[in-house]
Formats: sequence, C-alpha cells, structure tokens
Amino acid sequence: MNISLRQLRVFLAVAQQRHFRRAAEHLHLSQPAVSRHIADLEAELGVRLFDRSTREVLPTEAGRYLESAIERVLDELEGVLDHVHSEGERRRGKIRIASVPTLSASLMPACIADCAREYPELTIQLHDQAQTLVLDSVRGGEVDFGIAIEPPEAGDFDSEIIMRDPFRLACRPDHPLARHKTVPWKNLQGQPLVLLDYSSGSRRLIDQALQKHGVQAHVVQQTGHTHTAFRMVEVGLGVTVTPMLSSPPPTLAVRPLTPTEQRAVTLIHRRQRSLSPLAALVWNRLRELATKGPLTQR
Repeated sequence: MNISLRQLRVFLAVAQQRHFRRAAEHLHLSQPAVSRHIADLEAELGVRLFDRSTREVLPTEAGRYLESAIERVLDELEGVLDHVHSEGERRRGKIRIASVPTLSASLMPACIADCAREYPELTIQLHDQAQTLVLDSVRGGEVDFGIAIEPPEAGDFDSEIIMRDPFRLACRPDHPLARHKTVPWKNLQGQPLVLLDYSSGSRRLIDQALQKHGVQAHVVQQTGHTHTAFRMVEVGLGVTVTPMLSSPPPTLAVRPLTPTEQRAVTLIHRRQRSLSPLAALVWNRLRELATKGPLTQR
C-alpha cells in the first residue's frame, strides 16, 4: 500500500469535523485538496470511508474503525517524532574526536573553546594521535569522527576536506637557504633532512613532493613529532619540511617552498554511518573555523 501520513491526517480531520469544508479550514488546505486526499485513500484501501450528504459527512463502518485506530496511532507517532526532534535539538553529551598532533594543537583548541562557550553541557574528548591511530580509531568506532591528512584509504571513510595547508621549509637563521624569501623544492637536493616518520599523514605527501621535483631525499633523522624535528634543526642536524599549521618556534627561519605543495586537512567518519546530532554540530563548527582561518585555499 502507498498511504501517506498526510492522507491519514486529512482523513482524521474529516472524520472529526464531519464536514469537508471545516476539515479544510482546520488543516489550512483547500477543500478540493481534502477531497482528493480522501478519494486517493479510499482508492488505495478499496473501501468507502464516508457517506456524504449535503449537510454532513459520516464515517462508514470501515471509516469508524479506521478513525479509532488512526487517532491512537497518530498520537503515538507524534510522541515518537517529538522525542526524536528533542534528541536532535539537545546539546548535552560527550563527543570523542581523534586528531593528528598538528591539528590538535591548531584547530582543536579553538573549536573546544567555542563549543564550551556556546554549549556548556557538551563535552569534547580529544584523542591526540598519529595519523595511523586516528584512522584506526575512526574505523573501529572508538571515536565519533577524526581529523586527518587526506587519508590514502579514502574509500573506508566518508570525508570532507575543510582546509589546504601548504608545506614550508624550516631551518636555522644562519643557514644559506634562509637568505632567500622563497626556496624552490629543487634546492633541497643534497640537504640533510629531518622529517616526520611514516606514522604521520604528512610524510607520504612530502616524499611525493620531493620526488615530483626531482629531489633525492637525504634523510638524516626521522621523528614522531614536529617539535622533536624542530629541536634537531635548531642544533644544526639539518633542515625540515613542515606544514604551516605546525607553528615552528621563532628561533627558526621559515620560508615558503615553491611551487606550492599542500596537504588537505580532512574530516572523516565511518563510511555509511551517520553522525549523531552532537557530532554533526562539532563537525560543522570545525568547518566554520577552517573557513574563517587564513589557510582556506580550497
């Protein structure tokens, strides 16, 4: 059967009002529209629901039975829909988010602070993890969603790119490359490189950029954290390639690498699993913060 909720509401109004015009006024519909809904309902059920006269409309036996049953069912349905609506509107609860370290230190503090001001009954629990663990946490359902760097396993997730973050060179101020306003990627040939290891979402992209520009990488150290890489650069062990959001310390010189190569900051959640209303609220807030920021080359 193809019976709509609108048809049932129109039927109940006619049965209660005993009149098509009064039912139409009650429902804020035209009288022809009410008549059409009733005719379609009777055709779908294969029974006559009303006996019509010039003065009033009376339910048939089938109509009286349907009226008593539908009134109860619609009341229950209204309660269910009100409950679902209130769930969608509520702002109380806990959201778990997995994030790679550079984004945990840049985007997430502002998001958590904004949500704390606007939704004080909402708690955001941050899982600050390497990219590989972020992907595992989202895939395993341990968190509501994650913030990653354009995951290679994109087919495992529903995702949205919210920001493009360019790579830059960080070196000591007395390094020869620091004399230039911009540094071509090809100038990294032969330079000792301190890079993040492969638990990072950026390392794969840095390798691709070096290969794209014909640089044979001379990697002298690999680290799990950008701040470790920065310390190694400070003491003269080499130079590093780092995303803009990593915020190198002021003791280092930072130069744009040309041509520009970027990483895509990506929100991800389990494929074919809808976000809860609370998780969607935080997801949207992160998108808004990224859009308002300086790194929004989309």
